[in-house]
This record gives sequence, structure tokens and C-alpha cells, in this order.
Amino acid sequence: MEELTEKEQLEALRTWWSENGSYVIGGIIVGVLIIFGWNRWQTGISDTEIAASTLFENVMESSGRGNLDAAAGPAGELFSDYSDSAYAAQARLAMARMYMDSGRDQDAADVLRPLAESSSAGELSLVGRLRLAKILLYQDKAQEVVELVSGNMETAFASRFNEVLGDAYVALGSYVEAEAAYIAALNDNPSIPTVDVALIQLKINDLPVAEEVAAIQLEDSTADEVAADDQVDSAVDDVAPEEQPAEASEDDEPESE
Repeated sequence: MEELTEKEQLEALRTWWSENGSYVIGGIIVGVLIIFGWNRWQTGISDTEIAASTLFENVMESSGRGNLDAAAGPAGELFSDYSDSAYAAQARLAMARMYMDSGRDQDAADVLRPLAESSSAGELSLVGRLRLAKILLYQDKAQEVVELVSGNMETAFASRFNEVLGDAYVALGSYVEAEAAYIAALNDNPSIPTVDVALIQLKINDLPVAEEVAAIQLEDSTADEVAADDQVDSAVDDVAPEEQPAEASEDDEPESE
């Protein structure tokens, strides 16, 4: 095939451009928009990270000075504007510690609960759940602790959760379940322990033996029966006795004619 002349090549190029030029231009525009959007997105992420980190630094600075009121402002802004960031999660942990140091255990529980219930905070969520469980134990809310930590036994925090679960069962008087939880906590990696093995063993040793458990249960049952009898007696006492007709006296007998 003979080579095309310069005129024929130019004509072929014009034909191709007329057929495909719009696609080429569209592709270039799309590419430019993608690059522009990516850069804007990266810039937005950078700005968000800077803003969140600045607020977190303010929280930690105030925390270091023990100034709870000064920390509350930037912490609240973190929670509302950057709730999904790691900075917000860490700020919740810091605020909870400050609240507990100030004797405000309910505020500490409230600030930790969103973190404990989060599904996107990873290990920080587990830390929040563990600390919330300890606060609930402090508040004598053992049943809430059982519900909070029971589903976390396949995590790296399993031994710590089992120890807290054992403490909750002790508070509930469920000593068999408490012993099982403590024993599970002892199945920790001995090379990198995450719990105080000696302390947990002491807790197991302090659990009532079977005879003591039976005696405690019998005592509780007897106390319940006594309380029930007292309620019955009280109810009987509250009922007014039926009025009995007065016996007729001799003076009231009709006179005989």
C-alpha cells in the first residue's frame, strides 16, 4: 500500500478529530476535574485534621493543669464537629478521667458511653467500654456491667473484660459465674500479661465455697419469707375488724306485764 500523501494524512486527521474530538475534550475535562477534586478533598482532610488536633491539644493542655471547665469547651466542640475522629475518642477518655477525679462519676459515664457504643473507634472503643464498666461497678450497677461487657470476649481486651465481669457477678451474688469469669481472665498470654494474675487469684480465693454459697442462699430465702410474712401481717392489721353486735344487758330486757 502506497504511503498517504501529506494532504491525505491531514484530511484523515481532520476526519478522526471531527468524529472523536468531543470525547477527547470530555476526557481531558473529566481528568482535570478529578485531579482538582482530589486536591480539594486532600486539602479538606488536612484542614479537618488540623482543626481537630488543635482542639485536642487544648483539651490536653487544660487537663494537664487540672482545669476541667477550660477543657469542657474544646471537648464539646470536638464531640459535635469531629465526632468520628480519633481526637474526639481520646478526648472522651481524657474528660472521663477528669470527671472521675472531680467526683462526677455520672458525667464520666455519660461522656464515655458514646465511645463505648461506637462501632468505628476500634480499640479506643474497647478502652472506653472497659472504663465505663468500671464506673458502673463503682455506681453499683453490676447488671449493666454484665450486659455491657459480655460480648467482648474475643478481643485483645478479653482478660480485662473477664475480670470486670467476675467483679460484677460477685456484686450480684452469682459466685459460680464469677469464678468462671476469673478463671477465663487467668487464661491470659503469660508472656504479655494484661491483668494482675496474683490479684485475680486472690479474688478467686475469696469467693465463698459451695457450703457458704448454700448458706447465703438459704439466708436470703429465709429473709424473703420473713419479709413476705411481715407484709401479710401488716395487711391483716390494716383490715378493720368487723363490728360485733353488743350483747343485750339485763337492763335492756323488755319488762314483763
